Amino acid sequence: MSLYGASTEYVLHSLLWLVDNPEPVSSLDLAELQNIPAAFVAKLLPRLEKAGLLAASEGMKGGYTLARPASEISVLTVVDAVEGEKSLFNCQEIRGRCALFGQQPPQWATQGVCGIHAVMLRAEQAMRRELAQTSLADLAQSVRDKAPPPFFGEAHSWFDERIQTRRTSKVRQRRRSGTP
Repeated sequence: MSLYGASTEYVLHSLLWLVDNPEPVSSLDLAELQNIPAAFVAKLLPRLEKAGLLAASEGMKGGYTLARPASEISVLTVVDAVEGEKSLFNCQEIRGRCALFGQQPPQWATQGVCGIHAVMLRAEQAMRRELAQTSLADLAQSVRDKAPPPFFGEAHSWFDERIQTRRTSKVRQRRRSGTP
């Protein structure tokens, strides 16, 4: 079982395409480029808009852009917007259920924070600290460091072609229907 699932992965990958792209990008284009479910992406991006991470625009050239610089958007902010603030561990207080205690566990057994819960809290704090310290700009830079330079030009051309295709299709639809 994973704490964060496909939703987080889809959104973070989608956001990386917006980092250096000043033009709005549609959720459909983001999904198709990455071969991920379009309905899933279309459902998730409004959560990020509501959280103030994305700005949406309508129309043929509409779509999503980052609402603020990528360096100011932490991975933690994105994760919390998508998943909500989840606890890593939910302590069931098993330490007080020992059969040797009967119905009354001694105070020493239940006093203070459970040792297992304490280590899980520290792990969660470390994870959240790391996610908070890593920005979208950091993630985008790691992709830039990996990918060959022509890749990004190809990606921008792909998005531009998609916008052009939508525009041309819309014009054709109007001509067929007889509206100017």
